[in-house]
Amino acid sequence: MKKKYKVGDVVTGKVTGIQPYGAFVALDEETQGLVHISEITYGYVRNIEDFFKIGDEIQVKILDIDERNEKISLSTRALQDPPQKKVEKNPKKSLQERLNEQDANGFQTLKEKLQDWIERGQ
Repeated sequence: MKKKYKVGDVVTGKVTGIQPYGAFVALDEETQGLVHISEITYGYVRNIEDFFKIGDEIQVKILDIDERNEKISLSTRALQDPPQKKVEKNPKKSLQERLNEQDANGFQTLKEKLQDWIERGQ
């Protein structure tokens, strides 16, 4: 590797190749890394070419450097904000809350009539 890169660096590179498992990005004349398909964006990526084309200049974050094998793992997803969780307008109530509501509403008349039914049954 000609230039020394560090894990966590954000650099600009050029997409040099696309495979079903990821995109190869040249960081300089001698250094190339891989953006694995799982590191492109949050969510499912059906086709990498929907995100990158050969020749595109992209910003990537260095996730890992394997100097022994001269491999660099890159990510564009690490530069994105994670998606917001959906906030429900009417949050679901717990089972206990629903049972308490039923006791308060639906079964009140049964409680009132229970004693009357017991007396009739004797």
